[in-house]
Amino acid sequence: MKKISFLIFAIVLSITSCKKEKKEVKVIETETIETAVLTPKKIKVPLTAKSDSNVSGNVIFKEENGEVSMTAIISGLEPGEHAIHIHASSDCSSPDGKSAGGHWNPTNTPHGKWGAETGYHKGDIGNFTADENGNGTISFTTDEWCIGCGDNTKDILGKGVIVHAGADDLTSQPSGAAGARVSCAGIIQ
Repeated sequence: MKKISFLIFAIVLSITSCKKEKKEVKVIETETIETAVLTPKKIKVPLTAKSDSNVSGNVIFKEENGEVSMTAIISGLEPGEHAIHIHASSDCSSPDGKSAGGHWNPTNTPHGKWGAETGYHKGDIGNFTADENGNGTISFTTDEWCIGCGDNTKDILGKGVIVHAGADDLTSQPSGAAGARVSCAGIIQ
């Protein structure tokens, strides 16, 4: 009888010891990383003729990596040099384009050539040349503009693009004596 009770004791001991055995559970932690894909901001605005001209075209603004690039493709110009500026308002309703106001100058600096130490307006883009067929193109890139960022010293939304009949002399105050406003576009979405 001792052998049987010892055998039963051994079986019970092995069953209870199995119950007390701890199983090691591996916990795998995962981390989800969300990435935002920033698409460039882009606005295309049509230029409309002003001051009884036939000047038209398009201006494309694109913001990417903290810089805004502008490309204007213009037709109907007199051959030669012409000024292009950003003006204070997107209002192109007047026949002479003067409803767009003066040059965009949020920092109250003198008119001049872009980047000049003596100062320049944020709207002082400069001059470009129209060919013998009256077609002209200008490209410009800066980190001093933004599209819709809300910074009054950088945001070009709500401003206007003006193409002038003549060249900007880059010194006359307050506008460079560039002549009539022959085309206008409002920078609006």
